[in-house]
Amino acid sequence: MDTKTKLGRRNLPWVFLFLLPTLVMFAMFYLWPIIEVFYTSLTKYRGFGLHTAEWVGFDNFLRLFNMQSFMISITNIALWSLIAIVLHVSFGVLVAFIFYRGIPGWKFARAAFMVPVVISSAAWAMIYRFIFNNDFGLLNNIIRVFIPEFQLNWFFSSPAAFWAITFTWVFYAVIVTMVVLGDLMAIPSELLEAASIDGASSWQKTWLIKLPLCRFSIGTGVIMSVTSRISMYEAIALTSRGGPGDDTMSLSLILVRAISDNNFGLANATAVIMFIMGIFTMIVVNRLFRMNESVY
Repeated sequence: MDTKTKLGRRNLPWVFLFLLPTLVMFAMFYLWPIIEVFYTSLTKYRGFGLHTAEWVGFDNFLRLFNMQSFMISITNIALWSLIAIVLHVSFGVLVAFIFYRGIPGWKFARAAFMVPVVISSAAWAMIYRFIFNNDFGLLNNIIRVFIPEFQLNWFFSSPAAFWAITFTWVFYAVIVTMVVLGDLMAIPSELLEAASIDGASSWQKTWLIKLPLCRFSIGTGVIMSVTSRISMYEAIALTSRGGPGDDTMSLSLILVRAISDNNFGLANATAVIMFIMGIFTMIVVNRLFRMNESVY
């Protein structure tokens, strides 16, 4: 046995000792709550201690799948996720490439683009309630310049409500932009210089070098965008409230309503489905973007 192996084994107890506080905190605040959510999703649970939970098996999940609002929620999440991938992430990547080119005033534009980060989702939802207001909203007043008789309650009419909610986040791609911009700035200049010497055009360098080297950050942006659509709550609860009817319903609204009815078993069953959808998203994106492989 060599010296390094002996030293490593001798220090192993100290490694576990220093990791112990983190492991305890992780188990208390992450692992145990997840286990409890999975367990109580299979029970009739009113939130008064696990000893009061009545085992019902998969009844909560069967009840969910028989709810029309649940099926509408899944459809909405699928559509919003597709829009997030095609428009939201693409817009964020496009802005990152524009900033990367260093056009005049790009630092000011980057700072201005970051401003929405300091505003909460709830505040943005309230702002858009006024923008889309039928009587005095900015959007309808602009439209009435060209169509004086125009009347539309955006958040309370179908299918306008779906697209109004989509508009509240679809161009809010600051995080995607910053993550991709960080990857672009990390590309070695020697690599781009070598491509130029080989006669590569600006478009070829962007399409064949820069984009592939940013696949980690783009994949991360896709994961964040899709999981945000799965958990989206404020933008819906403070605008359309899931209406008209259930046209803009989401799983997060079903979860909160179940909690309000003290039906924690149903709420946790909804949370389990959201959790599984998030894990599935991560697995699919990791494979599609080959995020376990080195980019260099």
